[in-house]
Amino acid sequence: MTGTALTDRHRAALAQIRRKRAMSLAVPALVMAYLVYVFFAFDVAGLAQRARMDNARALVADSYSHKVHVTRDARSGALDVAIEGETKGRYPSGARPAWVAADDDGKVTIDLEQGHVVRFLPEGRVDYDVPGFGTIEIRRDGRDIATNLGPNPPAWVSASDSRVAITTEAGRLTVTRSKDEVFRYFFGWELFWFTLDSPYHGKSFWQIAFGPQIDPVRRNLDGAWADFWGNAMWRHADVAWAIGETVLMAFLGTFGAAVIALPVAFLAARNFAPFALLRFAIRRVCDFIRGVDGLVWTIILSRAFGPGPLTGALAILVTDVGGFGKTFSEALENVDNKQIEGVRSTGAGAVQRYRFGVIPQVTPVLLSQVLYLFEANTRSATIIGAITGGGIGLFLTQAIQTQKDWEEVTYYIVLVVIMVMLMDWLSGMVRRRLITGGKG
Repeated sequence: MTGTALTDRHRAALAQIRRKRAMSLAVPALVMAYLVYVFFAFDVAGLAQRARMDNARALVADSYSHKVHVTRDARSGALDVAIEGETKGRYPSGARPAWVAADDDGKVTIDLEQGHVVRFLPEGRVDYDVPGFGTIEIRRDGRDIATNLGPNPPAWVSASDSRVAITTEAGRLTVTRSKDEVFRYFFGWELFWFTLDSPYHGKSFWQIAFGPQIDPVRRNLDGAWADFWGNAMWRHADVAWAIGETVLMAFLGTFGAAVIALPVAFLAARNFAPFALLRFAIRRVCDFIRGVDGLVWTIILSRAFGPGPLTGALAILVTDVGGFGKTFSEALENVDNKQIEGVRSTGAGAVQRYRFGVIPQVTPVLLSQVLYLFEANTRSATIIGAITGGGIGLFLTQAIQTQKDWEEVTYYIVLVVIMVMLMDWLSGMVRRRLITGGKG
């Protein structure tokens, strides 16, 4: 080998090293430039300034606890004590919590413990004793609300002419022109099992299962189940029905799409459809259906057919036809012709050749794809149901829109996660039994 050849190879090696070194520097530089662009384009600094940690803390607390509302009407002076502020969770006037005391003079004392005491006083005045700070006095002055805090209240107080909100570790106080309201938090989901009007409220499982009969007209277990299943606040029966609707939407949409996509796939496969123009047209239609996001199809179909779970199932069906058409046709194009020829040699017709020579080969791939998308669609049906007004998605949307029942939002999310995990386990078991004969 000549010296010239060695020199050329040396130069080429050096050039390749320089290119790789430049790439190793250029890629991190591009990533850093993109992150800087995202920082300014999405206004990350402004987002951090707009973040409300007090709202975040209240949201987290609402997810795992319940709150009791003590409300006084500013006009009539009527006092109301209710769990989550709902009529179905209202305490009778003679059975209010011990930490709420009302006297004949119209004074209401609310003991939030640890030295925090709120007093609803006559003439629309409110006092809040905060340990280590003093007494915050709030009064109504015509249409305005005034306090003794001055122009610079502490960070945990939000005060304006129309509303005063105080948030401490003991609870929250809100005073508006129309009402005074105290929120006190307690751990757990109160009334999840029984509402206040149920004779089984406050009873332990041991008392219900093994104790004396509580309701004179019903056996303990029968009555407890009826009151739990018909709980007016948590609506367990309606939620179970909604979960069933969600699964049904996913089932009808997924398997309906598979039934439609299978004959379509034969027309799109090169080795089964002799007409190139027909194959091209069907493939482009599948590309179009697959290219439009499922949520877009959901909005279009909900406008066309109106809300309902059947519209959600149809949206899943339309979305999956495009995906199944592509995967099924690719599976058909990879079948072994020897098996088809073996069936042909027996004198079988075209339908028999497809049934016994083609379908057994592609069944494992087809079932795997269908069951996998069934799992995914079970989760997606929650969002689709929120748009079409069906299934657990509707309950989840309604709970979020109220901006107060975040423990119900947590309940529905937990149910959705359990539903998805269960469908994953069931579809995995079905795959093993149908595809591998139960092995593995």
